[in-house]
Order: sequence, then structure tokens, then C-alpha cells
Amino acid sequence: MRKRNKVSQLNRSADHRKAMIQNMVISLFRYERIESSVAKLKVARSYAERMISRAKRNLDSALGTLDEKQKAEKILHNTRYLYSHLGSQEIVNKLLEDLSNRYATRLGGYTRIVRLVNRQSDNTEMAILELVERKTADELKEERAAKRAKAAAPKAKADAKPKKEKKEKKAK
Repeated sequence: MRKRNKVSQLNRSADHRKAMIQNMVISLFRYERIESSVAKLKVARSYAERMISRAKRNLDSALGTLDEKQKAEKILHNTRYLYSHLGSQEIVNKLLEDLSNRYATRLGGYTRIVRLVNRQSDNTEMAILELVERKTADELKEERAAKRAKAAAPKAKADAKPKKEKKEKKAK
């Protein structure tokens, strides 16, 4: 009997299940939409919503009554918690900077499951898990391109300076 056992096993070992759900949530935050079976998405949805709620704790409105030291401690704790559960600095930054602000006024229900037709090979119920106020694929591509350009700009400046110095030394 499965009394008082709320963990959905998904026919996997605990380590495999944890890694799979973590990867699904990271993909959800990165692409803001994923497709899988309904059973997996139900588990991933609860995990993702907990991560968004944790990220929202870092907003100023949630920390209004605390002094500066306590605010810093709470922000650090929440950031480390997210990093330990997601493992990707890029995703944690997106969660803290973009998603938490996007859902600041929403009390819950950050994701939705849209059911699709059953998979033909084994008749498994398929669905899409997406963020409610998500960005389009084109907007996400533009953001990534802007980040790459921003990251490449300091490297280009750093590379340009030593070349000028070498030319000056050769001229002497």
C-alpha cells in the first residue's frame, strides 16, 4: 500500500528521477516551454513553481521589514538554495532577475499544462508545460544574442589594448 507517500515514482530510481526533473525544470526556465508526458510534467510543474516562489522572496516587497544585514542574508540564502537545486548560474540569474519580476504580482499558478494528442507509439498522454506569461522564441533568441554580444565586447577591448602596446614597442 502507498499510504502517506506523495512522491510520484515515475518508474525510476530516486537519483534518476531527481536528475530528470531538475533537467526538465532547467529547460523550462531556459526555453519557457517544454513537451513531455503528462505524468512527468505534473511533477516538474510543482518543482518549478516552488523555485519561482523561492526567487520571488528576494524582491524588495518581500523583504521590506528587515534591516540591511538580514536582507543580505535572506537574499544570499535564497540564491544559494536555488543554485543548489538548479545547478546552473545562468538559469538562477534569469530566475532572480527576469522571472521573479515578471510574476511579482501573481500569487501562484506560474505554469500551465496544455494537453496534446497521445503519442502514437505507446499511446502515452503528451502535453506542453509552459510559463503563463512567457516570451516568444524570437524574443528569447534576441536576448541570448544580446548577452553574447555584451560578453564578447569586453574581450574585444581587452584584446585590442595589448596589440596597440606591441606596435608601440616595435616602433621604439
